[in-house]
Amino acid sequence: MKLYDYKQAPNPRRVRIFMAEKGIEIETVQINLMKLEQHSDAYRKINPLGEVPALVLDDGSCISQTNAICRYLEDIFPQTPLYGRTPLERAEVESQNHLIQMNGIIAGGEAFRNSSPNFKNRAISGPHAYPQIPELAERGLKRIDNLFADLDKHFADQQFLVGDYFSVADITAFCTMGFIRWVKKTIPSECGHLQRWFDQVASRPSSKA
Repeated sequence: MKLYDYKQAPNPRRVRIFMAEKGIEIETVQINLMKLEQHSDAYRKINPLGEVPALVLDDGSCISQTNAICRYLEDIFPQTPLYGRTPLERAEVESQNHLIQMNGIIAGGEAFRNSSPNFKNRAISGPHAYPQIPELAERGLKRIDNLFADLDKHFADQQFLVGDYFSVADITAFCTMGFIRWVKKTIPSECGHLQRWFDQVASRPSSKA
């Protein structure tokens, strides 16, 4: 297998941390998004969406989208399960992971891609060009503020996003906290519960992946 990656981007980082938690080693190839290598003919032949991460299997099949890649790796490397250990826990993990994806990764993407000059006419990732909408950047920043408050309330009596079980949802949330620094947002000083959770995840060896 081969993982197409970009070290600075949040979604490939989610896959790397997921792999590190499971002890999986896969050959990686760096695709420089700032140099627009994701839109090159060579890379579009590998992943027509022009996005990273992408996982290419030994038979040439390409899996795109972060959650799909992690799901595949969960199935073929079931040790150290990160999507839940029981039917209820799997449902709770899916729910939390979706909420963080929507209210964190996507909100941060709205704020960043609709304000950065580097993404003029590329406000949404993928093969199609879309113009920036400044109002969406403003809304994204507001959504991030709400995410801080919601997560701080959650962690007041929970160790992780699903009780005391570290899951892929925590990986998504941890990478979100790094990503939103791109729009100059950090955990507010009044969100002590959220900061406690972040520091705990940051102390895990996988966080350096």
